[in-house]
Amino acid sequence: MTATDARTSKNSDQGSPDSGAVEDLREVVHAAARNARAAGKTLTLASTEERNSVLNAAADALEAAEAGILAANADDIDEQRSEGAPESMLDRLRLTADRIVGIAGGLRQVAGLPDPLGQVVRGSKLPNGMKLEQVRVPLGVVGMIYEGRPNVTVDAFGLAFKSGNAALLRGSRSARHSNEALVAVLRGVLSEFGYDANLVQLLPSESRESVTHLIQARGLVDVVIPRGGAGLIKAVVENAKVPAIETGTGNCHHYIHRDADIDEAIMLVANGKTRRCSVCNSTETVLLDSGLGEDAINKVAEGLVAKGITLHGDRPGMIEPTEADWAEEYLSNDLAFAVVDGLEGAVAHIDRWSTGHTEAISTTNVNVAQDFAALVDSAAVMINASTAWTDGEQFGFGAEIGISTQKLHARGPMGLQELTSTKWIATGRGHARP
Repeated sequence: MTATDARTSKNSDQGSPDSGAVEDLREVVHAAARNARAAGKTLTLASTEERNSVLNAAADALEAAEAGILAANADDIDEQRSEGAPESMLDRLRLTADRIVGIAGGLRQVAGLPDPLGQVVRGSKLPNGMKLEQVRVPLGVVGMIYEGRPNVTVDAFGLAFKSGNAALLRGSRSARHSNEALVAVLRGVLSEFGYDANLVQLLPSESRESVTHLIQARGLVDVVIPRGGAGLIKAVVENAKVPAIETGTGNCHHYIHRDADIDEAIMLVANGKTRRCSVCNSTETVLLDSGLGEDAINKVAEGLVAKGITLHGDRPGMIEPTEADWAEEYLSNDLAFAVVDGLEGAVAHIDRWSTGHTEAISTTNVNVAQDFAALVDSAAVMINASTAWTDGEQFGFGAEIGISTQKLHARGPMGLQELTSTKWIATGRGHARP
């Protein structure tokens, strides 16, 4: 029985399974991890060309299976709508023909990227003639925990496979049908090419206990990556016994400096907010330099409202803000609006409230732009550009496994290189240490 097939249907995501069910589920997760490690060994010697062929075939197969995938996704949408899920959640969950094309395109982009495996990070030759090289190698078994967004299922597989890793996927119950359909396609392609289908496995999602078993499977799983809301990420990072890469929520700010092109700034803030408000790179707060003056500040406010944005601020016609507004990841067309005293005030506000994801500045002053980029402590900084650009695909990674807001191992959009570790290889000629 594979992890994809295993189900403990009597337990809901909110349920508390009895001890017998917990032990059964623990063994399902641990068996999947053992199978993943064994499968990963079969990928060790696969050439770049062989891995790329699988990824391109998987892209073709996903497009060919469009009807079945969309039908499964419609089941998820219907179930979640009947449970009263908000539109922002439905948008993250929804697949369309265009989105499937985009997902498949992401796999093709990953296939076209340079292979990180075997890359020499650094090397030297010792005075005694011994050659040292630090080379990139797979992490091993990668556990991915995520909410909604069935596209993550394919992105995680593609990046993990190209970088030589096996993927254990724990999607949310809300996307169960979609994820099952997608993983079935991917496993079919792996089998067709003679690879172990357990290189990608979907773990049971009916009980939260499967997350616990995954993040505490030390020795079986090499790294876990949570991707979702603040609650999920906090729970994984605080409770994991397996090394975890923290991907943060996106309370992103856009600072409009006194020397900004106002019309361009309005356009960029609106793009960051309304392009797709349910994603983590959406702009959540606009900070306006008091040096702009009342006319310019009012022009920005009016311009944003004209684009369908609801402003939360202490100015006439806006929703009175509370402290929560400065910390909020709205995931809607709401936007916090604050006036600050110059660059120092903007950086102070960002330092207090940012989640460390992305900050942007609009200014024609090169020195101010450089100072802003140096002072803000976030994974990405946009200068005269929308926060929406913080995205692995847009950065040329083909797809992303997540956006890391921590500082060790990986930071910002994570692609192929971030799914590798390194090993040292020393080559001698009978070198015995004296």
